[in-house]
Amino acid sequence: FRFLLTTSYYELSVQNWFSLHRLQLLYNHSIQATFNATRIYAPASYSYHCEHVSSLQRYDALLIPSSANDLSKLWEVTFIDFQIQGFNVQEGHFAYAKDCASFFSPAILMGLVMSLILLLVLAYALHMLIHLKSLDRHYECKASPAYFAQMKDNDMGDEKEPLRSSGNESYELRNQEFCKIYI
Repeated sequence: FRFLLTTSYYELSVQNWFSLHRLQLLYNHSIQATFNATRIYAPASYSYHCEHVSSLQRYDALLIPSSANDLSKLWEVTFIDFQIQGFNVQEGHFAYAKDCASFFSPAILMGLVMSLILLLVLAYALHMLIHLKSLDRHYECKASPAYFAQMKDNDMGDEKEPLRSSGNESYELRNQEFCKIYI
């Protein structure tokens, strides 16, 4: 294996970065296959680490065959637990690693969406609880519908009407308003 690394200075980050530019497979001192590397880069003082660096699509193909007529189409290359550091290696140990894992995987993104939905439901429930009003404060009952005290004729003359019955005198109210509801 031959790893071709390049280094460049980026003004925005104010430091040097290295990137794996190409991977060549050598056999008997001749190049058998060449792969262009994509998204394999880190600051020059760091190392780069990835669980899978592969030419296969199921591992998110970071190694792309350099040309269609090259022999690299015949090769399938996969590195497991891949770590590389091109510069500033001290005492044979890797420096702090920049990992290839993205911060927003589908699982993390789905968890954020579900948390947002649950937060909205909770906010709506709290809003409804805060604005919930007791019915006892809004009802003002005047009398019980089961019992009416007998009223004098001169007080409620226009609101009562005599009932015709067998000798007993009883009255029925025309306007049967028992409770007032304020909204």
